[in-house]
Amino acid sequence: MDWYMSSLSSATSGPTDNLLYMYENAYQGFAASLEPEQAEALRKQSYVLGMYEDVPLKLHTTHTPSFLKSQKASTTLGFQRSQHDGSANVRWDLISIPSAVIKSSSEHNSSRRGILMLSCNRFTRYYYVHVEGNTTGVLSPRDHQGHGTHTASTAAGSPVPGAAFLGKVMGTARSMAPHARVAIYKVCWDSNCWNSDILAGMDQAIKDGVDIMSLSLGGSDMFYFDNSVTVGAFTAMEKGIFVSALAGNEGPESGTVKNGAPWIMTVSASSIDRDLPANIFPWQWTTITGLSKYAQAGLDKPVGLVYNKGIHGSNMCLNGTLDPAAVKGKVVLCDRGGNERVEKGLVVRNAGGIGMILANTQTSDRDLASDPHFLRAVMVGVTTGNTMRQYVMSDPNPIVRVTFTPYRLNVRPAPVVAKFSSRGPYNPSVQILKLDVIAPGVDIVSAWTNDAPPTKSPFDKRRVQFNIESGTSMSCPHVSGLAALLRAAHPEWSTSAIKRPITDGKDSSVADPWTLGSGHVDPQEALSPGLVYNLTRDDYMAFICGLNYTIEQVQLVVRDPSVNCSRKFSNLGELNYPSFSVIMNENRTVIDYAREVTNVGAPGSTYQVAIATPRSVAVNVQPMTLAFGPVGDKKRYTVTFAANSTNGTDIDKTYGFITWYNREHRVRTPMVFTYMLS
Repeated sequence: MDWYMSSLSSATSGPTDNLLYMYENAYQGFAASLEPEQAEALRKQSYVLGMYEDVPLKLHTTHTPSFLKSQKASTTLGFQRSQHDGSANVRWDLISIPSAVIKSSSEHNSSRRGILMLSCNRFTRYYYVHVEGNTTGVLSPRDHQGHGTHTASTAAGSPVPGAAFLGKVMGTARSMAPHARVAIYKVCWDSNCWNSDILAGMDQAIKDGVDIMSLSLGGSDMFYFDNSVTVGAFTAMEKGIFVSALAGNEGPESGTVKNGAPWIMTVSASSIDRDLPANIFPWQWTTITGLSKYAQAGLDKPVGLVYNKGIHGSNMCLNGTLDPAAVKGKVVLCDRGGNERVEKGLVVRNAGGIGMILANTQTSDRDLASDPHFLRAVMVGVTTGNTMRQYVMSDPNPIVRVTFTPYRLNVRPAPVVAKFSSRGPYNPSVQILKLDVIAPGVDIVSAWTNDAPPTKSPFDKRRVQFNIESGTSMSCPHVSGLAALLRAAHPEWSTSAIKRPITDGKDSSVADPWTLGSGHVDPQEALSPGLVYNLTRDDYMAFICGLNYTIEQVQLVVRDPSVNCSRKFSNLGELNYPSFSVIMNENRTVIDYAREVTNVGAPGSTYQVAIATPRSVAVNVQPMTLAFGPVGDKKRYTVTFAANSTNGTDIDKTYGFITWYNREHRVRTPMVFTYMLS
């Protein structure tokens, strides 16, 4: 500490009270609040490897254990609570960043939510500097927003019977890892998560010796060496800590995935087989189905339906645009966009409307969102919205009736990739297939803080014990909890070995691997994967050196001043990753990659290979049979990819699978092909 303070004081000729954090575990360095000229003076010092401006990352939000059958997986591992002494047979530590401890009260406490709290911490120093001390929030580990409570209790917590959201989806709430202990590190404030605060939280978590890190936050990723999550996660990996993080909510555009370093499990979002339907009955029409979280009585009798009644912007139900005389006592059709969805319902209610149909448009064609509106409200898609608009504008007296259903199960198809989920490739390293896997992230029921309303609107005075949220923030803790189950079952496995069974997802024929990685998580399959792909710190070091950074920048990532990159990959795809991302061009039409797999199944196992490949690329695997000896035996195989076409468009964005199989196991490895002009 003295050295940091002395260095800071001598370089900046200023006080040392602007020193915010000193990092010991996740990073080697410190965070300070400096004026531009002070930062420049410090940058010129010979002992400074790098200096980076702090930027905020974002939270990504917009029945699942039963859907995933994780309860069955937990039972298989012997983690059911004893009927006699109430104790768990196995416990392990899982941490959640960002998150917060649930505020306790006599009727609303953490035991009601079923979370076994190990510790709670807050990291606020840069946030406090950023707002110049002007904050109305309470700088406490307690959750005043809900995001942390929701994500933490998705990953871990005991079952809670009678859980419901405003009377909907009533049942038993279950987490992925029911007997895990949770450590909380709150690093996000006012929906912003500053890099220096995040790194401080990760630094403390590594010091505390946690087993799993769950990171439901993300921002813009440019370089590995200036990303706090990437750097902190590398050190966590060195310590044997499994790190999972969200992929982001910027889909469906390609190249939007976040947190794509290969030592991070990158998780995107999918739907489940339950939705929250509402029925719309236009006069003399067949029933139209939409989505809604509204849980009270519908409209038994038809009422008038209006659209675009007011000044400019009334079609979107912007604040102050609706004509109360035209709206009072009627259902209002509102276009999505221009303001928050929940705010539209408030605008309709304040103008005297008694219901709302919120419709996607061609310019706002995103996932349907079932919000907890202030009035009867239904969300519909573009096609239904266009039909409703046509009806209102063509009928002189349009009328409608609306009813609501608590929930609907066995919805098909499911799972479906959420439209908001970010897609690959991961631009800083396109030779590694990212994202890794998809997990439930649409309309997820989980615990909620008593300090925040379900809509997060200041006008909402309702309080709930459970809320329904969507986003890759919600999918990430599903995988974190599953990783905790695997860590408890196989404590000898490396973090990379744990990753392979999780990525051995369900069939992905409905979408490409840039959209869903290796597939949808399957806890039952993950328990007995047969083969795993192992990676060491040295493997990751060779990968980082292959990024063609300066030695100083490499040292920033790996926290090792002795690194000289004597070993580096000439092609980043050489990393022993459980997938292939093959980059071709007119001068590079044949590519060889090798992989090594480790037997974690029965001794003496033998596997055959099956190949599914696009016509434009020939794929040859050698050998075609892998015969293993004892558990832990390793075998290598080589894959040759050869272009069958001289037309790059025939190759670009195609994909296939290599599957090693026997009677007990099916180990599928996705391969994707990209054609880039040299």
